[in-house]
Amino acid sequence: MISIAAHEIEWTAIRAQGAGGQNVNKVSNAAQLRFDIPASTLPRAIKERLLASKDRRITAQGVVIIKAQRHRSLDQNRDDAFARLQALVDKAAKAPRIRKPTHPTPSSQRHDMPGSAFRAGDHCAGSLATSTHPREACEAIQASVNAIVCAPSSILG
Repeated sequence: MISIAAHEIEWTAIRAQGAGGQNVNKVSNAAQLRFDIPASTLPRAIKERLLASKDRRITAQGVVIIKAQRHRSLDQNRDDAFARLQALVDKAAKAPRIRKPTHPTPSSQRHDMPGSAFRAGDHCAGSLATSTHPREACEAIQASVNAIVCAPSSILG
């Protein structure tokens, strides 16, 4: 967990939105946190990951703005805003996993061979199907199966 210096955070008490009764227009209970990423003492790799993230709370200038108004007291909202900033920094501190390339399976290599039945569009049954569309090929196979099943027993011998 990366620690964030208190002097790098700028706090502003603002009025919370929503219902609140008689005190809603008199008391500023919401907290707004501003954290300048480029000017901070965070490690360079974490700064780059934060600035590259597509989080809507980060402005084009690289300033994180978090507004907390979940609680009724200003102190609780400040703690909430700081916890959300800490979670954002902790997420950026975790390096992304590097993709390890894998080898193609033998089955996929057979399917990728030029001239194979799978690439020719005969998904259902090889040479019986003459159409390139899988559904039409399956219908042709079903028709030939029905012809054999429904044939009189004298033809089948």
